[in-house]
Amino acid sequence: MSLVSLVLAAGAGRRFGGNKLAAQFRGDSVLNHALRAACAAPVDRVIVVAAPGLDLGAWQGAPGLEVIRLESDALSASLKAGIAAAVAGGRAVDGVFVFLGDMPLIPHDLAARLAAALGDGFAAVPYNGGQAGHPVLLSARAFAGVALLEGDAGAGKLLRACDDVVAVEVDNPSVLFDIDRPEDLA
Repeated sequence: MSLVSLVLAAGAGRRFGGNKLAAQFRGDSVLNHALRAACAAPVDRVIVVAAPGLDLGAWQGAPGLEVIRLESDALSASLKAGIAAAVAGGRAVDGVFVFLGDMPLIPHDLAARLAAALGDGFAAVPYNGGQAGHPVLLSARAFAGVALLEGDAGAGKLLRACDDVVAVEVDNPSVLFDIDRPEDLA
């Protein structure tokens, strides 16, 4: 399977007070944690959809890492831009892992579990305690629906409308943990 990691990091972080992806969390920036998880996935490429001013530090220019600069708070715009970049030039891509830049505790072995579980499913989603988490692995069949998304919503609506989404139960609540406010860093 040809898979790509997509890291969504174009939001403004308004609830946080701005620049949350650069905030220090457990010895590193929130974004660096997310990027390491995305790079640990069984992928050929990692695409980061980033706000124009976001400093990627040592990741800038790293082999296998592509950066798309996008000024938009709409999650759908970031997701659409990332999927379009994944398949640009007619590249054959079987699926895209969607990582969120503000989720620093994603287990590094989880993406491989999702890939193994996907089969012919529309997507594979980690669940903890009955709640859907991240990263989500979207199969290529989901790409057309992603292109139609609007506003500040991800692929959740698409996933809820499908009966062939593979649920992968995870006993780690970190698949639900994101940084939204400064107090989340504690």
